[in-house]
Amino acid sequence: MSNKACELINIVGLENKKKSLPKQLSGGEQQRIAIARALAGEPKILFADEPTGALDSKNGKIVLDIFDKFRKQYNMSIVMITHDRNVAERADRILYMQDGTLKEAMEI
Repeated sequence: MSNKACELINIVGLENKKKSLPKQLSGGEQQRIAIARALAGEPKILFADEPTGALDSKNGKIVLDIFDKFRKQYNMSIVMITHDRNVAERADRILYMQDGTLKEAMEI
């Protein structure tokens, strides 16, 4: 396993699962591995469609904390689609669709 892969696995908190098969991981762990994979190329913009939608609140917070860490560490922009108001409130900027028109939320 490369140094980069090990670093990413550690960052997403799964260092004790390095030798696990996907079917041996929980849904939250699989989601964090998917995030690590997406971040491996250090993209300038990360697109995330409902990244916490299938997770419980604990794992959802872990995922959002990982996004915050990467955003700061790699000066990355994250475009996230969500229906969860609590997730949206963590964003620096919130846009929403209304009747097919993109609008900026001044206050949610």
